[in-house]
Amino acid sequence: MVLRRPRTTISLHVVGPGPVLHKLAVVRVVSLLPSATEIVYALGVDEQLVGVTFECDEPAAARIDKTVVVGGQDTRGMTPREIDRYVRAQVAAGEDLYTLHADALRDLRPDVVLTQDLCRVCALPSGDVEQALDYLGCDADVVSLDPASLQEVLDTVTRVGDRLGVPARARGLVLSLRRRLDDIAARVAGRPRPRVAVLEWIDPPFSAGHWVPDLVTAAGGTPVVACPGGRSAQITWDDVHAARPDVIVVAPCGFHLADAIDHARQALPHLPGGAVWAVDADGLVVRPGPRVVDGVAALAAIFHPDVAGPPDPAAARFVART
Repeated sequence: MVLRRPRTTISLHVVGPGPVLHKLAVVRVVSLLPSATEIVYALGVDEQLVGVTFECDEPAAARIDKTVVVGGQDTRGMTPREIDRYVRAQVAAGEDLYTLHADALRDLRPDVVLTQDLCRVCALPSGDVEQALDYLGCDADVVSLDPASLQEVLDTVTRVGDRLGVPARARGLVLSLRRRLDDIAARVAGRPRPRVAVLEWIDPPFSAGHWVPDLVTAAGGTPVVACPGGRSAQITWDDVHAARPDVIVVAPCGFHLADAIDHARQALPHLPGGAVWAVDADGLVVRPGPRVVDGVAALAAIFHPDVAGPPDPAAARFVART
């Protein structure tokens, strides 16, 4: 038996000349990605969003107004090394890093579930979601968002907009984001590009991967010890030294600015000479949503403050010069 709530419809009949608008389906959406949740809100269709994860903290109302259908380990109070060991142990044992609240998901009866296959550490893989939906007898459309570059991050906005019935709104949002990127590119054009190492973890150190090196390039820097378009990889501190970065940006996956500052200070004894900065990683860098353009602006302000303006203290903070 398929558990499916009938979609709400809106009908408008026009008498006389003019377009006839037929019934419009309002899609019930569950987002299993913080970035997807941000896209839904940015598109102004949050009334269609019925379920989120415990990590969907932007906007803050998402976890209050919507049903939380995915939980996970509370890592507050754990060191970066302890978190890394926990994740490795769970993966090695074949255990899940996230808990899907199946009853809550079933009761929501979604039409669309937004998830990913990019990183098992970041969210539930789409395959696990599809198995759960099959078990529950729910025929929701599972949409996997897996960008590997800045261009593909923007493409996901369009894809979500198309699926949720607001294609023009999505294209307008992407156009405004591209204009901001073009403005930053014009400001930093022709300027010397600093060598930039972005660290997505510090114990052990991990390089920047997927779209993050593109953010550095768009901000007027040259990414080093990085994996453009690929997975973030474990590296050594010797690798960081050998890359001779002018700027080291600590952007720990899953953490906002205050924790990033703490992680950067922990890493100082291991870092080569250069300017060390911490950024709001979860808000501006590692989530593939509209705010990565804010991340580009923050990085440009770090690399080229004379033309990009001083960094917003809520986005980035200078830690030390090693």
